Amino acid sequence: MKTEKDKMLAGEPYDPRDPRLCAERRRARLLFKALNDSRDDEEAQRARLIAELIPDAGPGIWIEPPFYCDYGSNIRLGARVYFNFNCVILDVAPVRIGSGVLFGPVVQVYTATHPLDAAQRRAGVESGRAISIGDDVWVGGGAIICPGVDIGAGSVIGAGSVVTGDIPAGVLAVGNPCRVIREL
Repeated sequence: MKTEKDKMLAGEPYDPRDPRLCAERRRARLLFKALNDSRDDEEAQRARLIAELIPDAGPGIWIEPPFYCDYGSNIRLGARVYFNFNCVILDVAPVRIGSGVLFGPVVQVYTATHPLDAAQRRAGVESGRAISIGDDVWVGGGAIICPGVDIGAGSVIGAGSVVTGDIPAGVLAVGNPCRVIREL
């Protein structure tokens, strides 16, 4: 029998009030609160907190506090990923981020989604769709990456863009909804 976490990670409807999921979110909140409260001169403490919050992270990760996520454990980071201030990752489904990726301030990565049917929303179920971001992507400040999106390696997402569909590799894409402007 599948647990609520199994369902969540598979992109199936699940109950976010499940005690195990609540405990895992609480753990993440305590860790990112400690990270967000840390000082700039506490680099070793920040590195330890990031490693505990996001255990599947390559070397050279840099997160400018504040940073927020649902679980952290569903995020996989390549090497040398940089998050500017106020980034949010709702990782109810897997989030895979390649190496050398740069996030501007206030970037939001949302795997979480809710039913369109009001009765289902009232019942409290939700689901998620995985997000994948290739190597060497730059996501401009204030961009929103919606559930289920794949962004190809080497692409640039313009500031303030709302990415609702897949973006191929090696392009500049901007706008709401985000659209390819040209190849790079």
